[in-house]
Amino acid sequence: MASGSVFTDLEGLLKHVDSKFTLVNVVTKRARQLNNGVPPLVDDANPNKPVSTSFEEVGEGKIHYHRVKESLK
Repeated sequence: MASGSVFTDLEGLLKHVDSKFTLVNVVTKRARQLNNGVPPLVDDANPNKPVSTSFEEVGEGKIHYHRVKESLK
């Protein structure tokens, strides 16, 4: 996924997660990891833009998550 198009391809991002809520949570947690020094999973990562890098990693299918608990009903 080319940089710059990350935020315009919501449908593409949602192919890798089950909801917009999950997308926000996954990107937030991953951006925090990047801020704490974990190496990025994409080659063209900008160290000053961890959120953009996180979206790009999700869009390329490099971030996987496991739902631990069902939502409240």
